[in-house]
Amino acid sequence: MAAGPVDPAGADTGDPMTQAQQTFDVVVIGGGAVGENAADRASRTGLHVALVESALVGGECSYWACMPSKVLLRPDAACEAARRTPGVRDPGDLDVAAVLARRDEITHRWDDSSQADWVAGAGLTLLRGHARFTGPRALVVESDDGTVEVEARHAVVVATGSLPTIPPVDGLAAARPWTSRDATSAQHVPARLAVLGGGVVACELATAFASLGSRVTVLVRGDALLAGAEPFAGAAVLASLRARGVRVVLGAQARRVHRDADGVHVTLDDEDVTADELLVATGRHPRTRDLGLETIDLEPGAPLEVDDALAVPGVPWLFAVGDVTGRTGTTHQGKYDARVAGDVVAARFGPDEAARRAEASAGPWSRYRASADHAAVPQVVFTQPEVAWVGLTERAARDAGLAVRTVAYELADVAGASVISPDYAGRAQLVLDTARDDVVVGATFVGPDAAEMLHAATIAVVGELPLARLWHAVPSYPTVSEVWLRFAESAGL
Repeated sequence: MAAGPVDPAGADTGDPMTQAQQTFDVVVIGGGAVGENAADRASRTGLHVALVESALVGGECSYWACMPSKVLLRPDAACEAARRTPGVRDPGDLDVAAVLARRDEITHRWDDSSQADWVAGAGLTLLRGHARFTGPRALVVESDDGTVEVEARHAVVVATGSLPTIPPVDGLAAARPWTSRDATSAQHVPARLAVLGGGVVACELATAFASLGSRVTVLVRGDALLAGAEPFAGAAVLASLRARGVRVVLGAQARRVHRDADGVHVTLDDEDVTADELLVATGRHPRTRDLGLETIDLEPGAPLEVDDALAVPGVPWLFAVGDVTGRTGTTHQGKYDARVAGDVVAARFGPDEAARRAEASAGPWSRYRASADHAAVPQVVFTQPEVAWVGLTERAARDAGLAVRTVAYELADVAGASVISPDYAGRAQLVLDTARDDVVVGATFVGPDAAEMLHAATIAVVGELPLARLWHAVPSYPTVSEVWLRFAESAGL
């Protein structure tokens, strides 16, 4: 077992914050879901690992993103399912207070005690404060309790995530706009909400607040929603939002923003939009500006580029996982990164000599040579309808030089969909690499509960499976997943 934290005199200490200097085998900066996974996996061969967090342990996903946003969206989805089902009474309007109360419950009212208990139970050391590099494997952790110098004997893993991007629109920053954090933790529902952006966060939160009673206006700079998805997916969400009374303005260029007693005013080229709150959902950027990266010859504010072992090239002791790398923007994919990095650190620097020799002889961690974050990133948008996709869109595949064809099917024509509701609507599509016997390289599903159909496609893309092989994977009847049989038939099998 590696030694515990030590003070400058070399005495072992129990509390890492009681001394001015502490040493660990591995230091993970960022205690969100991604950092937790990296720290846990890195400790499994006996390395002593510190986890540094400046806010709440559990991070963005637990308190301000995935979990609270889905809680805000779920009641409306349940109501829609009821309305589509013959024989079920219309549940009526949502109980807004109950929805917000459930959101508060799922976030533990922004109390991270249970997460901190998990850290301790996993044998990790939690350091609360803001970490900043002062040199190779050397950091300071600053908090209200003081400053602690921290050294990593072997490795540092950066898992600091990302921050919302506020565009340089005249007056926008001064108008105190909401970010996604403000929206998912809001204690009131604004009568009027304007949303700047057309991506996942913008679409989800526009859906949620419209269901809670806000008059929502979505201002999209481009000509479509969900620009990274297949065009039919964005078109379905656009139609749904408009049917719900959400005003969506495409090609909207915000020129000026100001807040006064009447609300927030957004000046476009040809009109002014006024709302009680303005949510900015125009993207995120890696959180690296305030990490002291210049002390280790890296660029503050830039993503940390990594290889397939999640190591920073040229810096053998430094790893990065999750949003901070610029390669992924989802919690599930970030946690995958973290498991890869943690396993590499555990083998490369742990006390198990056999594991170290195996890792060294395998080159760039052969178990993960086909890192799924390159080929099969799954994404779900919990709008109505849900949108789920994995791998390449048709356009992305062609841009990558692949020879592809698509097979699509209307989900309403699947027997399992008709059982669910006579009003079921949706579409699914596969992107097939014709140069490799129709290997599945991408898939998109749009419809009620589409997220539940995605993992089969993710397995197909990761496994590089041809559609002819999937013809033998018999779907249960009557389920919506029978679309896989229809894909095969549409492809001529």
